[in-house]
Amino acid sequence: MALRDELLKSIWHAFTALDVDKSGKVSKSQLKVLSHNLCTVMKIPHDPVALEEHFKDDDEGPVSNQGYMPYLNKFILDKVTDNFDRQDFNKMCWTLCARKNLDQSQLLISNDDAFKIWCIFNFLSEDRYPLIIVTEEIEYFLRKMTEAMGGSWVEERFEDYKLQLNLKQQCLNAWELITLVGSGHFSKGIDRQTFSMGINEVYQELILDVLKQGYMMKKGHKRKNWTERWFTLKPNSISYYVAEDMAEKKGDILLDGNCNVEALQDKEGKKCLFFMKSSQKSFEISASDKKKKQEWIQAVQSCVNLLRQGRPAPHREARQKRRELRLKQQAEHEELELRMRELQMANEVKQLELENMRKALEEAAANAAEEEKRRLQTQTELQDRYKMDLEREKIVRQQMEEQVAQKSTELEQYLQRVRELEDMYHQLEDALEDEKRARQDEETVRRLQARLLEEEATKREELEQIHLRQQRAISETEAEKQELERERVAKEDALQSAMKQLEQLEQERHGALEQYQTVIKKLEDATNNTKTWKHKVAQHEGMLRLIQPGSKGQQRITNWGPAAFSEAELSLREKKWQEMKATQAQ
Repeated sequence: MALRDELLKSIWHAFTALDVDKSGKVSKSQLKVLSHNLCTVMKIPHDPVALEEHFKDDDEGPVSNQGYMPYLNKFILDKVTDNFDRQDFNKMCWTLCARKNLDQSQLLISNDDAFKIWCIFNFLSEDRYPLIIVTEEIEYFLRKMTEAMGGSWVEERFEDYKLQLNLKQQCLNAWELITLVGSGHFSKGIDRQTFSMGINEVYQELILDVLKQGYMMKKGHKRKNWTERWFTLKPNSISYYVAEDMAEKKGDILLDGNCNVEALQDKEGKKCLFFMKSSQKSFEISASDKKKKQEWIQAVQSCVNLLRQGRPAPHREARQKRRELRLKQQAEHEELELRMRELQMANEVKQLELENMRKALEEAAANAAEEEKRRLQTQTELQDRYKMDLEREKIVRQQMEEQVAQKSTELEQYLQRVRELEDMYHQLEDALEDEKRARQDEETVRRLQARLLEEEATKREELEQIHLRQQRAISETEAEKQELERERVAKEDALQSAMKQLEQLEQERHGALEQYQTVIKKLEDATNNTKTWKHKVAQHEGMLRLIQPGSKGQQRITNWGPAAFSEAELSLREKKWQEMKATQAQ
């Protein structure tokens, strides 16, 4: 820290103490007194007229801290050198501010200890106004003070206090720090003298830059005798006094990068010797024991190394590193906050986009649900319609199956009748064969039989025609079912008519059979003679055939024998039947 920054902290306390009504301004008369005292303590020539000249254009009365700073920099701080007693300067500023802010009755420490804590506060406080000390520096100070008193640092106690501090403000001003230390919260079980010694040791290290101190024996340069002296080590010098109170200084050993320190062998009855050589003199010193000897050698050598490297005292360098680390962490924190804000803004934008997408999805889902509902409703209606159609188709199919089954039953009955007629026809053929062999006797009967057979053949053809039509009608598509139904009714009528005719023919046949029985009796003898011949003819030809005129074309053979008409006549009749069917369909 530069000299100007250190001085400004103490001056700020003094200026703030003069601001009695806390308006942020101080009267010019008080500033004259403060400026005079500052110049006197820092050994600067004081010009009493300079303040009036500097503020001659400002007649508004009291002067603010910002208004006083230009004068302070120009007429005081710019002229200051490091040839004054820093402790007297601090005590002058302390005297001005302590009377207003310090309540000694509430403290367990003396006014001198409170002053030292105030100086330590200025050293550890942040370089911003109003001055405050952060939690990290409070812990650093309390830890060093506890170590100086020989106590043990209780981390849990400070963590509890830090938690309470974080809930409030996370920092302290100078008077709050003095109250914290003076209340004895972190020095329980330690007497006041030890407490004061601990504060003084921390004060000497941090404020007076005393890195090490203690009694040692020094060999004189003239008398060569050994005398006990109180030594204090600072970053650039070693001072030695008559006693520990440092009332009488006996000399200084100036340190620089060329100084050298090394251990010596025991001699002249002295032990734990080491040798220091500076640019001016050399010194032989005897420590009380080997540990002290080694500690002093290392401490002096560390100071020499720091001077060679141009580095400040360890506690000042450590303070600077802590501040730089805090600034770095603060910058990182600010950058992190900035990034967090950017991420939050981006997140809000994303959230807005997601909300819009969610609304769009909800709307699309609602539309899809409505569309699905309509689709399901339409599908349900179609399914109901299809079910109804299927039910109707099923009913129609059952009806058609019933009709087909009925027609099949009727067809079976019809075929049964046809088979019965065929049997009757075969029996009739057998009878006619017998009549043929006895044609001389049954000429009349044969003619009648021939006529009946011819008519029966005609009816048989008609029945075959009806049978074929019914088979074709059964294989037709559903579109022809109604037409087939009408044809079936017509065919049934025709079948009934044919049955009536067959019954009539049957009656006639019975009449013929009765006549035939009469003829049989007459021709019984002839039949017995020709029985063997008829049996042979039946085995070779299957049945007897009537003598008929020769056919004009190729004769059609059926299951019952030769047909009554040719293939050409059958085709012609089929053609006529198709035409008749087409005409009825129209």
